[in-house]
Amino acid sequence: MPVLLDLTHTSHTRARTGIQRVTRALHAALASDAVAITHDPHSRTWRPLEPWETAHLALESTAKKRGAAWPLSAQLRGRFRRLLRPSSSPPLCPRLSALLASSGLLVPEVFSAQTAAALPALLAAATGPRVAVFHDAIALKFPELTPPKTVARFPAYLVELLAFDGIAANSEDSRDTLRDYWRWLGVAHPPPIEAIPLGVDPVGHVSRDKLPAPAGPTILCVGSLEGRKNHLALLDACERLWSTGARFELRLIGLAQPQTGRAALARLRTLQAAGRPLHYDGPATDAALASAYAACAFTVYPSLIEGFGLPVIESLAHGKPCVCSARGALGESARGGGCLALASVDAPSLAAAVGRLLAAPAELASLATAARARRFRTWPDYAAALTAWMRTVPRRN
Repeated sequence: MPVLLDLTHTSHTRARTGIQRVTRALHAALASDAVAITHDPHSRTWRPLEPWETAHLALESTAKKRGAAWPLSAQLRGRFRRLLRPSSSPPLCPRLSALLASSGLLVPEVFSAQTAAALPALLAAATGPRVAVFHDAIALKFPELTPPKTVARFPAYLVELLAFDGIAANSEDSRDTLRDYWRWLGVAHPPPIEAIPLGVDPVGHVSRDKLPAPAGPTILCVGSLEGRKNHLALLDACERLWSTGARFELRLIGLAQPQTGRAALARLRTLQAAGRPLHYDGPATDAALASAYAACAFTVYPSLIEGFGLPVIESLAHGKPCVCSARGALGESARGGGCLALASVDAPSLAAAVGRLLAAPAELASLATAARARRFRTWPDYAAALTAWMRTVPRRN
């Protein structure tokens, strides 16, 4: 069964946040078994991706903005098509209408209100199973750490997911949260939700980057700088250790969220100005990220809540132990070994955990051995599990 893959946002942004990384990896893994599509707001139709959009998916980018961008030429082309199209024609290009007659539909993105308004026509035309990927409900659980626009939009998005035949959640925690929310709403017959853990890129030979050699072990933290990622607690924990004479470098990689990440950026700059061994890369390419994993002693992922937590399993796949929360989806990733999982990820707990691993090379080596012993799904494995489950999902009214 071929799959139509909605990449409306990812095909128009250079950002590589968690959802974009998942979506790009899924597109690559499905390869010829999927046709990537987008809702074109300028032509106001659903259509397959054009070559420039497909090429956009493969770009190695370190963009500092998350938003989608359409070149002026694409905007004009879309408006011209709209003017030529009869007013009575459906909002689906002819080629897409033919594909929908024998395809399933997979929506791996968190779609916008604009895309949601166009979804009913696409869902009605699809004859195969219609499945959405559910990443997390962080906007519900931590609204104070989430951009206000996301918080305002999120309840409508959770209701719009009811139009699908099935939901593939990234973790048991995400599955249970969505199920409980629909139950709280009083939804009598929701679509089935299946927990399908994400994949990870295989780790091959990695060349070290050319940063100056640190004056001690390097601790790596990968993740967007935003409120829920809890970088403030990590920075405070490291300052506690540095002030007692601990020798290590902290390296941060990730796109800064302009609203909820502002405080962490300010604290980071203050510590750098004070001469602390703190390096901030900003967003990084996959090659640079792999090099950073190879060069570190261990990683810390201080996030309060995740739908999955890719940096945890990426660290373990590179054979590097990870300090992280023992709660929710992060606890699911940690339970197989290789992690120092904490009941709390406040500054004192993080400082104690980091100091413990710095002072106990035998424990660090034992965790590294456990990490290397673990086996993770690759992205093709994830794509195969997801599409196999899709084929079992019955059509709902």
